[in-house]
Amino acid sequence: MYDKSQLEEMLLPDLRDVAKKLNIRKSDSLKKQDLVYQILDHQAANPPEDLLEAEKKIQETEREKRRKRIPPEVLSRPGQGEFKDKQRRGRKPGQPNRPTIPQPMPRNPEGKESTPFTPPQPVKASTPELFTAPPKEEKIIPTTPVQQPTQVVTPHANTPGNQDRHNQPNKRWEKREKLSRHIRDDEAIMDLGMPLIEQDDFLPSFEFKEPSSNRIVPQEAENSIAPEIGLPQEMGITQEIGLPQEVQRPNEQNRDNQQQRFNNKMERGKPREDYLWEFEGIVACEGVLEIMPDGYGFLRSSDYNYLNSPDDVYVSQSQIKLFGLKTGDTIKGTIRPPKDGEKYFPLVKVETINGRTPEEIRDRIPFDYLTPLFPEKKFRLTGHPGSTMSTRIIDLFCPIGKGQRGLIVSQPKTGKTVLLKEIANAIAANHPEAFLIVLLIDERPEEVTDMARSVKAEVISSTFDEPADRHVKIANLVLEKAKRLTECGHDVVILLDSITRLARAYNTVAPASGKVLSGGVEANALQKPKRFFGAARQIENGGSLTIIATALIETGSRMDEVIFEEFKGTGNMELQLDRKLSNKRIFPAVDIVASSTRRDDLLLEKDVLQRLWILRNHLADMNPIEAMEFLKDKMKYTDTNEEFLISMNG
Repeated sequence: MYDKSQLEEMLLPDLRDVAKKLNIRKSDSLKKQDLVYQILDHQAANPPEDLLEAEKKIQETEREKRRKRIPPEVLSRPGQGEFKDKQRRGRKPGQPNRPTIPQPMPRNPEGKESTPFTPPQPVKASTPELFTAPPKEEKIIPTTPVQQPTQVVTPHANTPGNQDRHNQPNKRWEKREKLSRHIRDDEAIMDLGMPLIEQDDFLPSFEFKEPSSNRIVPQEAENSIAPEIGLPQEMGITQEIGLPQEVQRPNEQNRDNQQQRFNNKMERGKPREDYLWEFEGIVACEGVLEIMPDGYGFLRSSDYNYLNSPDDVYVSQSQIKLFGLKTGDTIKGTIRPPKDGEKYFPLVKVETINGRTPEEIRDRIPFDYLTPLFPEKKFRLTGHPGSTMSTRIIDLFCPIGKGQRGLIVSQPKTGKTVLLKEIANAIAANHPEAFLIVLLIDERPEEVTDMARSVKAEVISSTFDEPADRHVKIANLVLEKAKRLTECGHDVVILLDSITRLARAYNTVAPASGKVLSGGVEANALQKPKRFFGAARQIENGGSLTIIATALIETGSRMDEVIFEEFKGTGNMELQLDRKLSNKRIFPAVDIVASSTRRDDLLLEKDVLQRLWILRNHLADMNPIEAMEFLKDKMKYTDTNEEFLISMNG
């Protein structure tokens, strides 16, 4: 058996050895303080057999002591037990018994109203009076309806020895008479109160119970010999008082209660039966953290678009503070089943945070304090098995770099969704290290299903039949997740369709500010979608966040025009789609002359850039339809863009 001080002085390896000897599970993953308490709990739940035997012996000895102990009611009676014992010692018949004189009981222990009570008078015997009694004093006793005691017969009253002794009066007899009257009165109170105990069951407290330490026995009573008057036999009570049965009944019940408490304690101390399988730490989960206003959080599942779901995992406030977690962190760890009273599966152990260890995450720099740069590394959109003409044209005229903030401007029915799908497949095939997220806001449900089945990426959607606050919540959580991954040095790509509908959702949930722009747009409603789109950047000595969003124009809504005007100059890559090309079924319906990327010299090689300038000068005088037809005719005979650029000399 170890105590707390011994365990705290031990080192962690020694504690783990002790835990292994005690068969404590998962001792390697516990800290020192937790391990100390686990060992103490295990010792308390599994005491050694010698300790149990010692406790049983102690209980038995205490039980024997309780059996031999005289209850307070017996002590309050004037020496009945001592009288019987001394009778059995073989005294001579002529000698009177000398009972022990106890302390008189309090006159009114309960503070109840009392009435005067006159003690019963003994019947005069044929012998002459032994002494003259002093005037009677009134005694105050509880008002209990009692039956008058029967006739009192004084034993050995006519014996010659008694007559000789009583014929010699002296001053001590007066004091003895007073004391004997006190004894008789208290004795009457006690004896007359006994039938209440016999008639009723065990009561929690007794009126006549008084600790023996508070008794004050007169010195005269200790030094003198009490006369033979005032005994229960002399009081004439014919009913025999069953002291061993009635008085010990409360003790027996106390003993039973103590035994029951001991049994309950032993049952609580027993280790609970282990399940057939220990499920703690077996099941691993991964989700995006959403911190609630109260400080705790939940891991949201992408299967439910990061909304409330049955798969949510509870993350405690202490874990959030310990690892420095933020909203949007992608956490992977183990869970355990909920216990009684718990509603969610709690997170037991954190293995990785955003693909990094918890030690690396703790000292990360927040996203807002990172240095943004122009994109310098280009996403390769060609060369994979699913390469199409659309990806080749985009890769040549509008290259997409890591950290690009691209805007695809299109009219309805120009094939922007298909274009996003091809870009997503190209990035997923050529850059598997990048985290690819397709965010569909206010889209058609069939488009969501088609995108999820045809793209190897994480598809998060909120269809047009959902409320606007759901659009906003999903978009915020996706953005926070992308920021946390970028802080940890990852390359993240978000393909948003469309930012116009996202801005509409923000405009719907925005509180009324009193300032309304043309088209019914709140003045502050576009701040959050601009913050979403402006988060795309290349981080110096770190990761990157790329956002390619689509914007609608010429929809007949003045609001869409205002939204597009707000985002028009914010991107560093713009891809224009033309409705005239799509009407003639010319895909991709890209307006090559109007499409470009800022600082594309950082993304393309010098010789490629020179040939591209020549090609742009050649296409500048053409309209969009002529330019696209010319380009498709020249590119369909080559497999790669490099081969196409080389063929320009011939």
